[in-house]
Amino acid sequence: MPRILAVDYGERRVGLALSDPLAMIAGPLPTLLRRKGKRPPVAQIARIVEDNEVAELVIGLPLDLSGEETDWTREVREFGDRLAERTGLSVAYQDERMTSVRAERAVRSLGLSKGRREEKERIDAAAAVLILQAYLDARRP
Repeated sequence: MPRILAVDYGERRVGLALSDPLAMIAGPLPTLLRRKGKRPPVAQIARIVEDNEVAELVIGLPLDLSGEETDWTREVREFGDRLAERTGLSVAYQDERMTSVRAERAVRSLGLSKGRREEKERIDAAAAVLILQAYLDARRP
């Protein structure tokens, strides 16, 4: 069954999460690293889409606290447009306000050693899971 892939697009890292085949539960995927001054990892994400039979993309939309769009929001939308063009899939956007804070708290509550719980990749993956789970929950009747 087709799955849904969520993307938490950041300047240094791209957190990813994948739904289960029934599109009910979000799980983390390895975080992609971005090199400064390089293009976004569209090709890598397109391979993940193909390898996992993804049918829909969800991208976290970074709005400011009042809900307004910023320059970074526009950059994320441009990334979403490029990803949609490359994969041929529709892209939905999910408000990601406070997601990183919630992800950091969730990771800290896992009881990992300080070094492991402060790994930025782990927090970005958790943020992508929160984005996807919010999207999946909103779709349920």
